[in-house]
This record gives sequence, structure tokens and C-alpha cells, in this order.
Amino acid sequence: MSVRPEIDLINRDPNDMNNYIQVEFDDVFAEPTGTHSAACVWRNSYKCFTCGKNVCYKLMTFFCGICIALAWGCAFAQISFSVIWCFAPYLRAIHIILYPFKKIYSIILASFLGPLVETFGLIFSRIHVTNSQGVPPKPIDAIDNDDGQRPGRVRNFK
Repeated sequence: MSVRPEIDLINRDPNDMNNYIQVEFDDVFAEPTGTHSAACVWRNSYKCFTCGKNVCYKLMTFFCGICIALAWGCAFAQISFSVIWCFAPYLRAIHIILYPFKKIYSIILASFLGPLVETFGLIFSRIHVTNSQGVPPKPIDAIDNDDGQRPGRVRNFK
């Protein structure tokens, strides 16, 4: 039987699971410069907010927390049971059954698709792209059009 460590009553979120929940008064209310309520209103609003939040949270956890914790404990127990006793053996069986097909498929891919992909890689590895800020190059028709013919026409070579 394993010994359980004592529960930490001070730091109740040691893994920072809920660090995104910011519900202090300063996280919810803020008055910009130039728009301030009276000091007594701000001070008493802080006290009412904090007291109301704490009392409501404590009452909800007192009446519902244990039952909800029990429900989530049962839900995670069911999930663990399903994974351990159903899904893991099923996945292992599928892995064993499909292993010969995986080997045959990898041989076929390595024999036929591998050389084709390697060839395409060699072809496309020769492509070089440069970014220049100068004058754009002339179109191919303009380069071939040195003798005054219209672009797109075939030259007569004699």
C-alpha cells in the first residue's frame, strides 16, 4: 500500500492549471485616469466585491464541491478503465494484425515511390529564386524580338 502525500492547503494550484482565471477586484474593475468615483465608493465596492465573491464561492463549494468532485472522480475512473481495459488492448491487437501490411506497404513505397520522390527532389533542388530590386527582366518575346518582328511570330532562318 502506498503512502499518500499530504495535501497542500496553501498552494492549491501547484501545476498552474487555472492561472488564466483572474477574478480579483483589480482584474475585473479599473477606472481610467480622469474618471474616478469617490474614494469611499471605490473602497466599499472593493470590500463588497471581495466579500460577495468569497462567500458565494465558499457556499457553492460547500454545497456542491464534494458531489462534483465525486462525479469527476467517477468520470475519470471510467475513462481510465476504458483506456486500460478496452482501448489499449484493442490498439495492441490492431497493431499486431496490421504489422505485416505495414511491412509490405513500406517495401512497395521504398521500391517505387522512393526513387520517384528522390528524382523530383533532385530536379527541384536546382531551382533558385532571387529577389532583386533592380529593373525587371525583359519578357522572352522582347529578347527574341531584336530584328523588329512582332512578338509571338516565328522567325525565318535562312
